[in-house]
Amino acid sequence: MHRLTGKTGEDSLIEMSPTDSFSDDVNGYHHHASSSTGSPEQGRSEIDKQKYSKDSVFFRDGVRRIDFVLSYIDDKDDQRKQERRRVYESNLQKVGLELETEDKTESEDGKTYFVKIHAPWEVLATYADVLKIKVPFKVNDIPDNSEIPMNWLSTPFRLPGHIMNPEPDYFTAPFNKSKSDFFLIEDKETFFPPSTRNRIVYYILARCPYFKDECGDRDKKGIKRLLNNGTYTAAFPLHDSRYWTKSKDPNCESERFSLYKYWAKFFCFFKEQPLNLVRKYYGEKIGIYFAWLGFYTEMLFFAAVVGTICFVYGFLTYDDNEWSKEICSEEIGGNIVMCPLCDQKCTYWRLNITCNSSWQSHLFDNVATVFFAIFMGIWVTLFLEFWKRRQARLEYEWDLVDFEEEQQQLQLRPEYETKCTNRKLNRITQEMEPYLPITSKCARICLSGATVLLWISLIIACIIGVIAYRLAVYASFASIMKNNTATNLDVVAPYVTPQLATSVTASCINFVIIMILNLLYERVAIKITDMEIPKTHVEYENKLTVKMFLFQFVNYYSSCFYVAFFKGKFVGYPGNYTYMFGSSKLRNEEVLDISTLYRIILVFEFRPEFLLFSISFLPRPVGTQCEPGGCLIELTTQLVIVMTGKQVWGNIQEALVPWLMNWWGSRKARSHPESLYSRWEQDYDLQGFGQLGLFYEYLEMVIQFGFITLFVASFPLAPLLALINNIIEVRVDAWKLTTQFRRPVAAKAHSIGAWEEILGGMAVLSVVTNAFIVAFTSDMIPRLVYMYAYRTHDELNMKGYINNSLSVFNISQFSLEERPEEYPSWFNSSITTCRYRDYRYPPDDKKRYEHNMQFWHILAAKLAFIIIMEHVVFMVKFFVAWMIPDVPSDVRARVKRERYLVQEYLHNYEVEKLKIQLSQNSNNECTCTPMIYPSLSKHEVLSECL
Repeated sequence: MHRLTGKTGEDSLIEMSPTDSFSDDVNGYHHHASSSTGSPEQGRSEIDKQKYSKDSVFFRDGVRRIDFVLSYIDDKDDQRKQERRRVYESNLQKVGLELETEDKTESEDGKTYFVKIHAPWEVLATYADVLKIKVPFKVNDIPDNSEIPMNWLSTPFRLPGHIMNPEPDYFTAPFNKSKSDFFLIEDKETFFPPSTRNRIVYYILARCPYFKDECGDRDKKGIKRLLNNGTYTAAFPLHDSRYWTKSKDPNCESERFSLYKYWAKFFCFFKEQPLNLVRKYYGEKIGIYFAWLGFYTEMLFFAAVVGTICFVYGFLTYDDNEWSKEICSEEIGGNIVMCPLCDQKCTYWRLNITCNSSWQSHLFDNVATVFFAIFMGIWVTLFLEFWKRRQARLEYEWDLVDFEEEQQQLQLRPEYETKCTNRKLNRITQEMEPYLPITSKCARICLSGATVLLWISLIIACIIGVIAYRLAVYASFASIMKNNTATNLDVVAPYVTPQLATSVTASCINFVIIMILNLLYERVAIKITDMEIPKTHVEYENKLTVKMFLFQFVNYYSSCFYVAFFKGKFVGYPGNYTYMFGSSKLRNEEVLDISTLYRIILVFEFRPEFLLFSISFLPRPVGTQCEPGGCLIELTTQLVIVMTGKQVWGNIQEALVPWLMNWWGSRKARSHPESLYSRWEQDYDLQGFGQLGLFYEYLEMVIQFGFITLFVASFPLAPLLALINNIIEVRVDAWKLTTQFRRPVAAKAHSIGAWEEILGGMAVLSVVTNAFIVAFTSDMIPRLVYMYAYRTHDELNMKGYINNSLSVFNISQFSLEERPEEYPSWFNSSITTCRYRDYRYPPDDKKRYEHNMQFWHILAAKLAFIIIMEHVVFMVKFFVAWMIPDVPSDVRARVKRERYLVQEYLHNYEVEKLKIQLSQNSNNECTCTPMIYPSLSKHEVLSECL
């Protein structure tokens, strides 16, 4: 029998040699140990089965393909599970599926049964008609005239043609079983690829009931419920081979091996992705994810280049940093006495101790910061618009045009069909379909929204609680360590400071809280999404995506928003500090730098291994307010640690955890020869990809997208770090999907779903956040105002800026509760004032300690900058979006031609059919291929035939 493998003639398959054949006992095929139903060629089973090892994707006869596998452990004491399996499998056979069971004596553990499922042509054709699966009817005759200039430069990055394009390019149309001879069917056994076959079979499994006809319990249906109640232990389609070698069965495509060889290996990181092969093997949903991830990585290259140039500019202008020179100068910074940073426990300090951080700040806080913030606002628009074009091209090439309508009409969730007992007429299809009353729907949505708000409030409350803890216990730690200098604490005192002790304990508390909440986030989101009873799988995933993203958004970005927009803004001034919770003595952000707390918390939240690294790496905070060098360096430090720590550990965890679990699970079977370690057992030992497998991959990338867009003005190298991570991420995801997970059920998706709307929202928000970061977090605007309006010399430079930006306070006006308990050795009675970062009148002025005019000028300049930057960037964004059409012109032409050809060919087909019937003088008997269920509703094919 000829099988289409999708490979060219130059790619030969490994044939089994005569020495590879095994007897019945070696292969483990004992007649008493297994059963087969519906075998089409029972006579040749005795002869042919010896040619096939158990590492095969076919039944024992070597003809029928295994489209799905169910596994279970028979519990003799649980009669209910046995009865469910018996009824369920009987109903599957009534639908037309063919089953073959491997006895537990044939399994490696001696207790697991495997039920192999095959869908014959009649079942596949019927449900392909139901699901309107598009199949080829004509070879694409539109010439591809697109030529890339200097195409030879991309030769090192290309893959072989049979890998990039495993199938010819066809015009396609929805399958119609009554017109099967209209389509290009060379071989019925290979007409539907394995991914389509397992998708159809899963559609049946998800809707097949496990109740008897007389019971009538409509809620008892679907493989998902049977997996949840333990009737079956697993349900999965098979990989077509081992990933490191081709299958010995010449009829197996061995596409998994090709994917591993050309896609999943890390040393292929510079090669293009074989997206068509990924789509053919895993389905469109997984294919569209890797297409998006690859496109996102390509676009990051341009952002990384510009960001690196901006960083290099900051480095090259390092010596021109006049304000840092003044801070580090002994004559200026060394003679400026700064006010204490907390009550009683803190003392006076000199400005020049912030010398290093002011130099570091210039690397990121310079003129290029403004340019890069504007550039990223435009870049994110180009990224989204070009992705829409790329997505439109994939929609056409992968037969996903008009898929959304089919998805809504034809692929209702089984849970929706089960729970919605009311039915109404669909105006489009003119068929009765289940629906959820509007009152019930509104009540469920309101309850879901209230639950989401409650959990978000819980996250914020936990964050505030940890901040309050840290502010409260610092003084206690300082007092304990101060009063125990004669004890063993003096040994560790240089290393375990009050700040470190507070940070570690607060981080431990926050770590425990976050881990507990993380365990509940997913369950709560799934529960409330299930409660809403979404209509389709796409709607279900979109609702779940929004909820989980809201949780993670608050979790990951709250600290960044705090450092960028709140830290140091509400401290007050000496003699009139602002305290937390009003009358309490917890001064806002006293001695401890809250940004340091957040940096440690977030890194420790991800993994404790990075806690000590983050503590040792962070520059020592100098106080409550931002340093004279600016606040931007603190936000920069946080992004560096969070992004690098999260990404490095995430990749290690993604690759290592599944590998260790699979290594442990298959430890006994590793010594077995291929002929004894069956294909279904090999896949059974792998990890299940899960319903939310892609969800977490998207979430990881979208969170990263937020870091490089929302706060990129503070760290121009963020796109470079993201680029390096994503180059690794593509191959890690490909490797684990190909080698460590069972083959997922193929699913269709015409886009990245709700993530596209989330990315669009973050793109708009990023313009606002970066404008505010440049205006309020960076010192760019105060420096420009000083240089052009308040400088005290004729030259256009920054000399005198530091002295101008620090206000004066009379230390005699400190109350007893605010005065330091100790004084530094250099402090003497001649020092009567201290300085603090603000723009206020001096103590000898009649408006003392009120904001001066320079403060209001700077504030006006900041607001003007925000308005101008936002309007400029938004105008450019809208213009670019208008200039770039969402669908390329050649794709639009191809779609129109395909629709035209479908109508023309169908018309000619019907005319030819009519001519044949008239010429044969038929007696009104239909000559079309009969349908199995000609009178059944599309959604009731399964249930009615039972």
